[in-house]
Amino acid sequence: ATWEEYLVNQANIDGIQMTWNMWPHSRIDAQRLVVPVAVFFTPLKERPIDQPQQPPLEYDPVLCQRASCKAVLNPLCMVEYRSKCWMCPFCNQRNPFPPHYGMIAEDNRPPELYPQFTTIEYTLRKATTLPPIFLFVVDTCMSAEELKALKESVQTALSLLPADALVGLITFGRMVELHELSVQGISRSYVFKGAKEVTQKQLRDIIAINIGGHATGQNTPAGHATPMGGMAPGGIMPQRPPYPGAQMSAMPGPHGAPTGQIAHPQLPYNKFIQPISDCDMSINDLIEQIQSDRWPVPQGHRPLRATGSALAVAVTLLEVCFPNTGARIMTFIGGACTHGPGAVVGEELKNPIRSWHTIKEDNAPYMKKATKFYDGLGARAVRNGHVIDIYSCALDQTGLNEMRACFNTTAGNVVMGDSFNSSLFKQTYQRVFEKDANGNLKMGFNATMEVKVGGGLKLEGMLGCCANGNVKNACVSDTEMGIAGTCQWRFCALSPKATVAVLLEIVAQHGAAIPQGARGMIQFVTQYQHPDGRKRIRVTTTCRNWADFATQQPQIAYGFDQEAAAVIMARLASWRATNENDTPDALRWVDRSLIRLCQKFGEYHKDDPSSFRLSDKFSLFPQFMFHLRRSQFLQVFNNSPDETAYYRHILMAENVLESTTMIQPVLFAYSFSGPPEPVLLDTSSILPDRILLMDDYFHVLIYHGQTIAAWRKMNYQDDPQYGAFKQLLEAPVADAAAILQERFPMPRYIVTEYEGSQARFLLSKVNPSLTHNNPYAAEGGAPVFTDDVSLQVFMEHLKKLAVSSST
Repeated sequence: ATWEEYLVNQANIDGIQMTWNMWPHSRIDAQRLVVPVAVFFTPLKERPIDQPQQPPLEYDPVLCQRASCKAVLNPLCMVEYRSKCWMCPFCNQRNPFPPHYGMIAEDNRPPELYPQFTTIEYTLRKATTLPPIFLFVVDTCMSAEELKALKESVQTALSLLPADALVGLITFGRMVELHELSVQGISRSYVFKGAKEVTQKQLRDIIAINIGGHATGQNTPAGHATPMGGMAPGGIMPQRPPYPGAQMSAMPGPHGAPTGQIAHPQLPYNKFIQPISDCDMSINDLIEQIQSDRWPVPQGHRPLRATGSALAVAVTLLEVCFPNTGARIMTFIGGACTHGPGAVVGEELKNPIRSWHTIKEDNAPYMKKATKFYDGLGARAVRNGHVIDIYSCALDQTGLNEMRACFNTTAGNVVMGDSFNSSLFKQTYQRVFEKDANGNLKMGFNATMEVKVGGGLKLEGMLGCCANGNVKNACVSDTEMGIAGTCQWRFCALSPKATVAVLLEIVAQHGAAIPQGARGMIQFVTQYQHPDGRKRIRVTTTCRNWADFATQQPQIAYGFDQEAAAVIMARLASWRATNENDTPDALRWVDRSLIRLCQKFGEYHKDDPSSFRLSDKFSLFPQFMFHLRRSQFLQVFNNSPDETAYYRHILMAENVLESTTMIQPVLFAYSFSGPPEPVLLDTSSILPDRILLMDDYFHVLIYHGQTIAAWRKMNYQDDPQYGAFKQLLEAPVADAAAILQERFPMPRYIVTEYEGSQARFLLSKVNPSLTHNNPYAAEGGAPVFTDDVSLQVFMEHLKKLAVSSST
């Protein structure tokens, strides 16, 4: 295979893509690269069906015996078959194989040593089997029509869950209701005051009354929760496995007799979270009975919605009952929190929810307190491995900006739509429960990823939807970028597309010789709870060659991946913007970095802009940066804080290919002159006799040119004489449907035309080479009313600055 084929295969099979594919050997030379040395990694990447498949190995991985290393045996290890030993490529420790590898030979290797299995998965035999937990938190402050659509989606979700999955239900409006899932068909629940921030201890004591855990026999603290339907306070269920079919281990008792204890820390049985197979009818009946919040809403006021209190009850319920166990809190909200802890806006409609303008003027009175509250909830969920998903459907903002720690740190799903009755929400939500060929949900729970690096490398940090594992070793750099200061990160959830970026520091001193045959080594060890309940470890190992920057700069430049580089710049700029209150500094940093990269790798004569050239390996990077500067990730104008939080969350979670589409949308043209073709994202591509299909990840838009739109209004497509026109109209619709089918969350689908109101989505993305200031700059095309500079002007300025002696 060629070098390019090797890199493509590694991206497709192992889910690994790097900004630089050959690394300078010294710290100083690495800094000269400008774009950081970074690795994009998709931990649960699905192996293509045309590749050799290896089922998970039913034994524990073999580890390096050096206590400070513990790297896992992999195909890049040197193996001495005669002496039954292997050399660790990370620390050069010589390790004997364990006794059960006694039959190992060059023609009898275990799968983890096959060169095609640089990613291998193990199923831990001793780990406890636990089913996934799904806790539904449903907002009732919405119209009957909206609530009916939401209830139908939740009931559909229940039918898609595995039979052994555990489920629970919380509803909220002004009050928060925690429902019992009784098999007797009697509907009972606890009601919590939404206005009051109930302490963790109070909630623990209330919940403990109805579980087989601590605080038994206590009375309900007055004023905090009221049992409805005559629930007997202090009623303790007999000790039993937390769900039917729990694995029991014959643990020896004091006198050697088996005690029948569960092989994991005892999880208390409770009435609030039950196996779906036991309470299917009960929970469906409960959902059917949910009604819109009955608390009256005065004229000119918002409904009293206690979202913060509901999430606090959900987090604490799982914290008490299922600590350190895979669980999802699926939260559905139809408006902003206005009541109790976590409120993001006042009750009166005359006081609008905060905007970027009021944030910059420091006139957002609810924001800091609400953000601090949700940050605390997110941290508690992370400690216990619980995911918080937010499904937000409303015409106004719902507070995603303040809640961002809940879904960013727990790697939860976020869906932002207008209505629970829309196909966008319904189809997106169903895709959450997609299953693989074996009938298992396509998700991992409660994961920990450790990154191991060989000599010459250290870990600067990670950019992605995860949380700090706070495990420091000698491989952790003092330079911190992103989520840093650790070699382990926590992921409360993982999906087959979830992608993280690991930032590396090259630490060798300048002038140090490159050791003979040495390579930069990286290993990702991801431990997670599979949907079947078992613990798995997935190990991916890769490496790159070292190079001398002084003599091998062309080879280093040849290994540049401009798509991966654009995405790491976007993630870093978004991270900086979020943590620097969206000051212009992030934009200035992007500009400075681009100029320095062009100075380092461009070919030019000093002070002669016309002589500037970039090789094919770098030629797309400036236009990626041009579109990044204009994107919704850095330009918050015309976006709400909620939209910005949503867009940045998706950017931090998606792979390189999809993220590149977000930065620079894809534009296809359909016309009678030939088959569909990709065209420049430019105003000159907007022609009267063309149909355009634009994909910017968040929107899939079909635009009919002036002539096409006129013919369509005349219904030529319905006349058999114009069959070709009908086919032309249908072609982009079919292609758009294919995009909509694959993507999560589902994009907004827009069909518009020349001078249509929604044509703005296209006009805001194209390069404004034709504007109202220069409408005759080129033949054809449609001028755009904007003061933004065009790509051509941007490139002229870039060339001047890159070749200038003074920069």
